[in-house]
Amino acid sequence: MLLLLFAGCGKDEGSYIPNILVNYRISIQQFKIESAKTTNGILTVDNYGVAGLIIIEVAPRSYVAFDRCSSVNPEQRCQVVADNRFTATDPCSGAKFSLIDGSPSKAPAVRYLKSYRVHIGSDDMINVSN
Repeated sequence: MLLLLFAGCGKDEGSYIPNILVNYRISIQQFKIESAKTTNGILTVDNYGVAGLIIIEVAPRSYVAFDRCSSVNPEQRCQVVADNRFTATDPCSGAKFSLIDGSPSKAPAVRYLKSYRVHIGSDDMINVSN
């Protein structure tokens, strides 16, 4: 019975976003400058995680961060794009995700976006890590 359980766990292995070390830092002031260039309160960062990061200011001094890699067919590394401060769309599949918690909000998405820890240091630095 245990053998069947372990054999069944590997079937869906390719559909998860891989774990890649993330350690990104930016000052709150620089975040505000950079995020104002695109959508106020949202910053996308290339070359971190699987398909880049998306960092959202949800309240003053409160941030969430997700990998931009869509959880729909993650092997394609399709980058979600912020619609506004509340949702993001996978342009490859049309799936939508909440930018509050990364939850899927429109099919074909069924899995959350990969989230990262966000910590605000005493030096007013936003630290994104896993």
